[in-house]
Amino acid sequence: MTLDFWHRFDRAVRGLTPLALTLLLALLSVVPLRIPGFAPITPALTVIAVYYWSIYRPDLLPLIAIFLVGIFQDALGGTPLGSSSLVLLLVQAVVVAQRRFFHGKTFLVEWWGFMLVAPGALLAGWILASLYFGAVVTPKPLGFQLLLTIALYPCLTWLLARVQQRLLQHA
Repeated sequence: MTLDFWHRFDRAVRGLTPLALTLLLALLSVVPLRIPGFAPITPALTVIAVYYWSIYRPDLLPLIAIFLVGIFQDALGGTPLGSSSLVLLLVQAVVVAQRRFFHGKTFLVEWWGFMLVAPGALLAGWILASLYFGAVVTPKPLGFQLLLTIALYPCLTWLLARVQQRLLQHA
């Protein structure tokens, strides 16, 4: 009986890994780095994580978890509450709808798909911020933020893939 409990506990903890990593990336995205002008172009790390997990393990990052990650990120970053949640949920909806296309393909196809999804996600966040503030927020940082996000995608997905291989193979 005790062995069965620990086995279920181990599976549950492993199953929380995508949520924990996505929360960690949300936290990292708001850490002040003291680099002048970097805050507006911080890479969209949570968009990368939601995109990745929506392809490979959507069962371990359900809608409520994505919503809570977005609320957490908004609360920490001082952005309009719910805007990140909406953007992340949109990313998840798009990727899950196209999951059969991406799953099992080469990394370049996956990255190409991200290059199509990321601009839409950043644009949606910009539109939501502009609507919230009732004025057009300057779009200048979006290009740099997009380039940084796309450039970091290979590194971050390499890390997420290693975690998936090591921890989630039996979850």
